[in-house]
Amino acid sequence: MATLLHALGRAAFRRRGRFLACWLLLIALLGGGFAAYGSHLDSEATIPGSQAQQGIDVLEKSLPSATGVTAQLVFAAPPGTTLDDPAYRAVIAKTVRAAGKAPQVESATDPFRTETVSADRRTALAQVLYPIKRDALKDSSVTALESIAEEARSDGLRTEVGGTVYSTGGLAVGIGEAIGLGVAILVLLVTFGSLTAAGLPLLTALFGLVIGLIGLLLISNVTTVSSTAPSLALMVGLAVGIDYALLIVDRHRTQLAAGMDPEESAARATGTAGGAVVFAGLTVIIALSGLTVVGIPFLSVMGLAAAGTVLMAVAVAITLLPALLGFAGARLRPKAGSRAERRARYEPSPSGRAPAGERWARLVTRRPLATILIVVIGLGVLAAPATQLALAMPDNGTAAPETTQRKAYDLISDAFGPGVNGRLLVLVQSRTGHPEAAAAEVTAGLEGLRLPDVVSVGEPQIGTDGRTAILTVVPKAGPRAEATERLVREIRTRTPAMGRAADAEILVTGSTAAAIDVSDRLRASLLPFVGTVVGLALILLLLVFRSLIVPVKAAFGFLLSAGAAFGAVVAVFQWGWLAEVFGVPTSGPVFSFMPIVLIAVLFGLAMDYEVFLVARIREEHVLRGDRPGRPPVESVVAGSRHASRVVTAAALIMFAVFASFVTAEDLTLKPIAFGLAVGIVVDAFLIRLTLVPATLALTGTTAWWLPRWLDRLLPQLDIEGAKLGAER
Repeated sequence: MATLLHALGRAAFRRRGRFLACWLLLIALLGGGFAAYGSHLDSEATIPGSQAQQGIDVLEKSLPSATGVTAQLVFAAPPGTTLDDPAYRAVIAKTVRAAGKAPQVESATDPFRTETVSADRRTALAQVLYPIKRDALKDSSVTALESIAEEARSDGLRTEVGGTVYSTGGLAVGIGEAIGLGVAILVLLVTFGSLTAAGLPLLTALFGLVIGLIGLLLISNVTTVSSTAPSLALMVGLAVGIDYALLIVDRHRTQLAAGMDPEESAARATGTAGGAVVFAGLTVIIALSGLTVVGIPFLSVMGLAAAGTVLMAVAVAITLLPALLGFAGARLRPKAGSRAERRARYEPSPSGRAPAGERWARLVTRRPLATILIVVIGLGVLAAPATQLALAMPDNGTAAPETTQRKAYDLISDAFGPGVNGRLLVLVQSRTGHPEAAAAEVTAGLEGLRLPDVVSVGEPQIGTDGRTAILTVVPKAGPRAEATERLVREIRTRTPAMGRAADAEILVTGSTAAAIDVSDRLRASLLPFVGTVVGLALILLLLVFRSLIVPVKAAFGFLLSAGAAFGAVVAVFQWGWLAEVFGVPTSGPVFSFMPIVLIAVLFGLAMDYEVFLVARIREEHVLRGDRPGRPPVESVVAGSRHASRVVTAAALIMFAVFASFVTAEDLTLKPIAFGLAVGIVVDAFLIRLTLVPATLALTGTTAWWLPRWLDRLLPQLDIEGAKLGAER
């Protein structure tokens, strides 16, 4: 591996113009394709094989209006008045007529005709139907409806807009992300002390990110790509793109400071640090691709999209970056006697103090067992809140309090009960072709159960196929409540018997049931997903480091950092601790797909640091050896001295990138970004730079032990570059 990458790095250095031209041509081709075809992102989430999805598929054919996008116009009378006031009734009638004529609207209902007025006559609910899918709804159509509501407000009537017209539409990059990028630039400047050296990782990261994102948007024209996929791809691609280039540039500068020729240095940096980048990238790609195990298409696309940007980051780091190093030439060599040269050569300061990384490594390896116990116990305490993790899918009740959809949600809950925001659809398909009779039988059966969590069962709506009817069941609790989940499961356990009595097939469906099915699918998939991803990554680490202890230690360390990340997410997003500081508008259950996405990304990035650090420690072990007078701990200290600076810089950059996304308004992304920011800090500083050196010091040469029969079976990957010869 090292020999192959060394040759690739040398070729890129020598033919830098051709390599750069190829990458620029690729960007031009993708950019032209995007200009010609644009993109078609899909905001709809399907759950193949679930009961809710089966019901939705049937309704799309037999009763399309039940699956179309809906909006809610909620009218509230001023204090001391009711909506029966003729002036207010006139405003409502005028608003409903205007809404019925709004762009893409099929119909709007008068709340006085449908009797959707609260018992105190102070709140009314009008339904607005768009007979289309969410991704076909234009933003201008929602804006037009909001303008109609604003006119009603100007007439003195409080009017809010809610419904399924509001959903996650992906990520809008704002000032927070720009600040995160600025922090990354500052870290690079401090790390290298050179504007040129700091600019290279940023430039190559942007190359890979632009290609990955434009490619993803183009692919959306031929296959379904969820609107949330670019968000995760942007966040992960930017972080790893900078980090991978940082590792190679740092090795290149170190070798230049030692007097190595720029061409040989670029080739050797690609052969050694580039090998670490390749295998670190593979672990991230494996982790993200593992999201396909879950069996939810939009989540699979998110994982594969982010994995694609990571693949681009690796490709750019081992091909384009050596070419750019060729353009920079000797200008990247630190000036003789400068602070940058001393740092690049890892020399003591003028006062004789050893580099900070060496001092820290010696501190944590002095009493390794005590270090291990302190870290494990401390992170165990941080992870304690994770035991209270509750999951649910987002809805308008999780939107920011100042938004109109959240205000509408709260008004409906207060006036009609929280269950009105989480109605269940019971689909009845008659086998005899008499849906009215079958629906009446099922209605009687549901009412006869006297379920305490049911408020009402509505009149049946008959489909156009002559076989289908739907009943609307209003639960007592809201859509994210545990009581509603129990109710869905209770009804589903009773429907087989009711179906036999009515000679019909019965399915519990609708958006609330679909959200519950998504949560159930994710819970059931979590352990298989973790087992698959961790198992594949352990095999990869076994191949790279030829050790049994190192992969097991890496997995255990990840579990500690993941636990701490989940604990922090629960404390902030579920318990509401420091919620205002982090801009969390409402506390409650964490979104169902957060754990599995966070595990995928964090595991991949944690293995990045594992490879960065342990590859350098193993390099010291293989090339220098644990000879007499040089105990095993010296390889650990020397490797940590070389790797700690780049791991620290990489972690700070990733933290800055992820923390900047915490400012995003997208509440599906915010807890993921927050968990990743916490997890990265914990994993880099407490696990990789503290627990790992202590463990390797405690185990000594045993850390690199491998049974002889297994050693003969495994291929020699040579990630440490032993075949390239020891560096001078």
